Amino acid sequence: MVGLPPLRATLARRERRGLADTALRVGPDAPTLCGDWDTKDLVCHLLVRESSLVGAPGIAVPALSGLTDREMARLKKQPFEKLVERLRSSKLTFFSLPPVDAAVNTLEFFVHHEDIRRAQPGWRRRHLSDESLDTLWQGLQAQGAALVRPAGVPVVVRRTDTGETATLTSGGDPVELSGPVTEIVFYLFGRDQVRELTFAGPPARVEKVRRAEFGF
Repeated sequence: MVGLPPLRATLARRERRGLADTALRVGPDAPTLCGDWDTKDLVCHLLVRESSLVGAPGIAVPALSGLTDREMARLKKQPFEKLVERLRSSKLTFFSLPPVDAAVNTLEFFVHHEDIRRAQPGWRRRHLSDESLDTLWQGLQAQGAALVRPAGVPVVVRRTDTGETATLTSGGDPVELSGPVTEIVFYLFGRDQVRELTFAGPPARVEKVRRAEFGF
């Protein structure tokens, strides 16, 4: 009897594994685009986010950030390779449930994988499959309103590979942000190391988008 083919990993799972591979390749002390965090700090952050009932709330609630810092400091005492493999395996947590994983981890792990990649000398933009780009685009549409809220102006995004547009926040005379899907996602998560983005719309509104402090 011929068995069923193995299920293909989701983009969230592939980015998780890719992040783990890249982290091991560059090492624990390599820089990232997350402020003064090195790669080990970033791995600890991700572990606290999805597996620490004590530390996770402080990621979203500034008043509890001290708990997050203590949990990260506790984890950072452990060997780097052990932490990376723990992140790669993703033991059963709320975040590992397939619908939740797809909804909250796809953009998260893509962006943090790029945080490591793009902080290294000579980085190059990856060319993802059409399927992966479509998945990122769907995540952008789902989270876009929250992502662009700091700008306080209507924003439309346009992916230059297909020409498709999505209204993230509605209103008259929006700012249109155009570029590769990967670069739009990275920019709206508050990163500056992006390429091939263009802005169009009322100059004052474009300036608000350019000056907005994006990112979760």
